[in-house]
Amino acid sequence: MTATQSDLASLSRYIFRAPRWYASVTFALLIAALAGIGAFDSQYILQDAWEGVFFIGIPTVAASVLTTPVDRRLGGQLTYNRSSLLALTCEIIVVAVMTIAGIIAAFTWIGQQFVFDMLLVSLASVFALRLLVVMAVSRTSFLISSISASIQTGTAALLFFIYSETIRVLEVGGPLVQDVLARGNKAPPELTGVIAPRDFILLALVSGVYALGVYAFLAVIDRPWRRSLGVSVLDFVRGFIGHIAEGTRELEDFFEQMGEKAVVPITVLSFRTDDGEKARFVLPMIHPGPMGEIGGGNLPRRVASQAEGLAFPPHATAGHDFNLVTEREVDTILETANAAYERIEYSDTATQSVRTQDGDAKIIGQGFGDDALLAATYSPEYADDVEYAVGLAAAAEARSSGLDDVMLVDAHNCNNGLQGDDLGHVYPGSERSFQMIQAAKAAATELGEAKRGTPRLGVAWDETEWTPAEGIGPLGVRVSVFEVAGQRTAYILVDGNNMEPGLRDRIVSAVEVDEVEVMTTDTHIVNMVESSNQVGGAIDHDELIALVHRLVEEATADIEPVDGGMESKYAEVTVFGNDRTETLASHANALIAMGGALAGAVILAVMSISVLIFFLA
Repeated sequence: MTATQSDLASLSRYIFRAPRWYASVTFALLIAALAGIGAFDSQYILQDAWEGVFFIGIPTVAASVLTTPVDRRLGGQLTYNRSSLLALTCEIIVVAVMTIAGIIAAFTWIGQQFVFDMLLVSLASVFALRLLVVMAVSRTSFLISSISASIQTGTAALLFFIYSETIRVLEVGGPLVQDVLARGNKAPPELTGVIAPRDFILLALVSGVYALGVYAFLAVIDRPWRRSLGVSVLDFVRGFIGHIAEGTRELEDFFEQMGEKAVVPITVLSFRTDDGEKARFVLPMIHPGPMGEIGGGNLPRRVASQAEGLAFPPHATAGHDFNLVTEREVDTILETANAAYERIEYSDTATQSVRTQDGDAKIIGQGFGDDALLAATYSPEYADDVEYAVGLAAAAEARSSGLDDVMLVDAHNCNNGLQGDDLGHVYPGSERSFQMIQAAKAAATELGEAKRGTPRLGVAWDETEWTPAEGIGPLGVRVSVFEVAGQRTAYILVDGNNMEPGLRDRIVSAVEVDEVEVMTTDTHIVNMVESSNQVGGAIDHDELIALVHRLVEEATADIEPVDGGMESKYAEVTVFGNDRTETLASHANALIAMGGALAGAVILAVMSISVLIFFLA
């Protein structure tokens, strides 16, 4: 993950799950009652509360109940939870504007008419906000979105029309309709004598100006997205909010529009006894992101569910450009992995593990037959994802030194979160990339001379009580201990996204075997809302170390002779694509940085026009 991508990821902390629709409606009615007590002045406080509920709450309830069916009838996708939350937000805007206007009127020479004019402005603002959200979420046209967006403002205008003398002044519907609908004599005194027919014309004019402002704002911010990525920013906003707020799959639809085809190797290393498979390492060369269960975010668990033995799905050398665009692509990965598994030729020989280092790059390697498992780390230095091309080059360099097939794992076990400009990204041409390539070559060379013997393997697993919110995924902690020619090597896999600095080294020091490496799966199920949620960030380090120590002892006690074999196959999948993640992150960050200023300019312009309209009316 680059610094630009981390800025985008950190925006997730501002997103929250939409409350249930009835909770939003209840809170809206409570606010309306309190606003009525403050705004109206009858003999009874309950009468004031009721009038607040009636004139402020009913438009909110109408918007909560009617927006979703109207929007869906017109081809939209608003849910009741979203429409109710939107209606509540708009009600709060109206109450806040009216409160400020009332305070100004109370302490200045400005009369009640000013307060009502501000009410009209707030209702127009509500219409504009609803129009913006409906267009973003439902992706309907400007005119179609205006219909469902106008419900809250239209309901309020209808109530004012009925509970004023306007219906009689304009002689709407004839005497019978006026006798039935006219309620001017029942209106609160704060409304009588203030509302005039021209106010409804003003409301329509101001709402139209605000709507045009929304249209212009969206047109300006959407153009660079369409030119660079061929997609709309509204699709991204809708998908991002839908995924985080309600767990929908809309974000996958957006990613699929901008995705590119890629061919990726999938390597399977399996170990079996006479009773069947004991353990299986599966390494698809993709990135398990972008977040939550979107795309390949939950890939490790899906991989683990397919294995007969205990599955170990470590992190491959691939960055966010190799995120799968939809969860459906995981099926292709699994089918290819199973095909590779079926072609494995097993061997009863293995090498002792070796450890090499070049600069900051350290690699532990172990041979099985003519193949090898290599795991790379930069600990105690910080590092995040290793680019796809770097991993390919390092694996190729290892094969050129005598190995038939190579499973190159990015241990992904030491990083400082999203701090600083350089997040430890290992990209082609960097010094660190050459260090990994040289370390992989040295490991392959040493494995050719390493002592060989019959492999013996023991495994252990604890699902743990920790949750994804605490940085630990559903696979928990998994341990495999290999014994070859008297040497024992432990591979520890934690289902998490990277690791707090220093924790990996503490675990290595605490485990009492000859060689140890700690790996994480880089599962992004732990990043549903928290953009940086590393192993050790929310859990006690000593407890994790004690758990690993226990699992290593259990795995050691489980050791028995095994045969091992490795096979690779290639799969064609749709991923984000080269530089697409960086482009998306750059555009999104620019939207956040410049969108506020642009929105402020649009608001200032439409407010100026509104003031002019009120003066000329």
